[in-house]
Amino acid sequence: MFDRVAELTVRRPKIVLAVASVLVAAMSIVGVGAFGKLVGGGFDDPDSQSTRALQVLDDKFGGEANLVLLVSSGAKRVTDPAVEQDGRQLLAELRKEPELSNIVSYWDTHSDSLLARDGRSAMVLAHVKGDESTRQEHADDIVDAYTGRYEGLTVQAGGGTAVGAELSEQVLQDLLLAESIAVPVTLLLLLVVFGGVVAALLPLAIGTVAVAGTFAELALLGSATHVSVFAINLTTALGLGLGIDYALLMISRFREQLALGMSVADAVRSTVRTAGRTVVFSAATVAVALTALLVFPQYFLRSFAYAGVGVVVIAAVGTLFVMPALLVLLGHRINSGRLPWPKPGRLRRRAPFWGRLAGAVMRRPVLTAMPVLAVLLLAAAPLLGVTFGTPDERVLPEDAASRQVSTALQKDFEGDDEAAIQVVADGSISYEAVDTYAQKLSLLGGVVRVEAATGTYERGSSRAPGPANETLERPDAQRLSVIGAAPPKSDSAQALVQVVRGAEAPAGAKEILVGGGDAELLDAKDSIADRLPFAAGLVAVTTFVLLFLFTGSVVQPLRALALNIISLAAAIGAMTWIFQDGHLSSLLGFTAQPMDTSMTVLLFCIAFGLSMDYEVFVTSRIKELHDAGENTETAVVHGLGHTGRIVSAAACLLAVGFFAFATAQVSFMQMFGLGSGLAILIDAIAIRGVLLPAAMRLLGRTAWYAPGPLRKVHQRFGINENGPTSSHTIAG
Repeated sequence: MFDRVAELTVRRPKIVLAVASVLVAAMSIVGVGAFGKLVGGGFDDPDSQSTRALQVLDDKFGGEANLVLLVSSGAKRVTDPAVEQDGRQLLAELRKEPELSNIVSYWDTHSDSLLARDGRSAMVLAHVKGDESTRQEHADDIVDAYTGRYEGLTVQAGGGTAVGAELSEQVLQDLLLAESIAVPVTLLLLLVVFGGVVAALLPLAIGTVAVAGTFAELALLGSATHVSVFAINLTTALGLGLGIDYALLMISRFREQLALGMSVADAVRSTVRTAGRTVVFSAATVAVALTALLVFPQYFLRSFAYAGVGVVVIAAVGTLFVMPALLVLLGHRINSGRLPWPKPGRLRRRAPFWGRLAGAVMRRPVLTAMPVLAVLLLAAAPLLGVTFGTPDERVLPEDAASRQVSTALQKDFEGDDEAAIQVVADGSISYEAVDTYAQKLSLLGGVVRVEAATGTYERGSSRAPGPANETLERPDAQRLSVIGAAPPKSDSAQALVQVVRGAEAPAGAKEILVGGGDAELLDAKDSIADRLPFAAGLVAVTTFVLLFLFTGSVVQPLRALALNIISLAAAIGAMTWIFQDGHLSSLLGFTAQPMDTSMTVLLFCIAFGLSMDYEVFVTSRIKELHDAGENTETAVVHGLGHTGRIVSAAACLLAVGFFAFATAQVSFMQMFGLGSGLAILIDAIAIRGVLLPAAMRLLGRTAWYAPGPLRKVHQRFGINENGPTSSHTIAG
């Protein structure tokens, strides 16, 4: 296959580039539509109890309160006649909005829970209709129309939909800022690495192909299913990064072949057979790691699989076809636009530093590896106290309007009605049964009150139902709101959800469903925890198989997996120390909170895949030299000498794209960017530079071991840069 690709690009380079240009133009046109089709949210399991409860609330009760308008009256009290008149006028306008339902306010109910302790502000609760996409659009319109000054009132918007809308808008702003920093810095670094203008621009061409193609893919998928808006961030960072990675490998190998005296055509053929094969195999390992995200039911995580696998495959295909065609047309002009400072042959000769480092490590493997291993384990230590959560208003900056509303609700009101536990009892239930059930729930520890159709309950006692209680009853279902004292998303709030779920159901109830924000958090964590072992096992097994087919050894995949786990633990441990424990919070401007469950899983898969990317880069060259007859120690020294600069340069360039997200205003995007960039650098420097050669030296000939039956499997199906597997490689 690689020979045929090489011949096509050598003989018809202009046709290949013309076809590629047409495809990129078409993908760009389609891809523009992705921005209008991607949606926020997607953190919840669609099959969980909390999601089913939400569906029943939508179908039978007009939806739960997902929008809170905090109405402030300044120096006057909310009960002032003039203020009440303005408030009722606001309510009249809100009730004309077709996208709002279940509007509840203090002026209708006179419920103390909707009135601030100082009496100068009140809550208006409402449900914004629609699915994830349309609900966000409707919320934007409502917020724009009613927030700010309204008559003599000040109106601010909060609640789930307001937070989601503000979060999606902030993510796009963060993306633009990050890319405005990353692209020029990356281009400058490319000039430094390649030492020439022409060569430096080629990786950007591959990155453009990858990003354009993936945006087109996301636009098409967004028309058929929910795709998270956060997939855009991964597409741009990974597309540009992999374009650089793969182009670096191809260009350095092409320059190396030219330096050996090959013709341009032969140099391209050799580059495709060797570096091209490595690119395809490397892409397969990255794609496998990202495919594991598909096992999770949350479309937030699945969206990153769509984007990640797409960008990897398109980057690899672009590298395999577009890059050789460009190299054929450029030939020796690949070195045009040379800058004055680099030495000739910078990327086509072995890097003395990396070769010397590998040699020093292999002379004293234990002595040199132990300090590095100790530092990585120290960085991983915070994982011993890690806790997990889901995004809420705290991921936004403190001056975000929806976050300010949430803070005011927790500080100034007795219990947060919008954050209440929602209990849905399906079936025809008598008033007596509802009354008994509500009394029992109100006696639970941590419960402030319970709202039911039969009245409001506090510590077992009840008072007559108000106007709002009428909305809690249907002929075939009952709804109860359990307002707790604990802050939303806290351990105590989640514990209360479990207690409510364990309470005895009322007589006549066919099913009890418990939902609300804290229930959604609990279900999301359980859902991810249930599927995480399968996802991790899938990644481990498929990676083992791929690396076995590539190396012919059962030891090399195990060594690679062990080293990757160490580097990932160090990177995620460092993020726990920063974002959960709050170190550097003043510098980065975030609020410390539990690690985001979904983002941590995503970080693991992205970093694991990219680590395997560099594993294949380095191991492929080591194996090539080992197949040529060099012993393990010499092959490692010379292999790192050839690939060390490529891997370190690629890692630095890719890390720049991720580190740019440190400028984000959304804290979990900061965590993802910093964590991914740090994981890449740890792998490229500490793992590839020190621990890999140390492990290879300690393993010796055992590094290439495979049992007899598996040797036969590799002889038939194995892959390496030189074509069919050699018996020398298998025997080790």
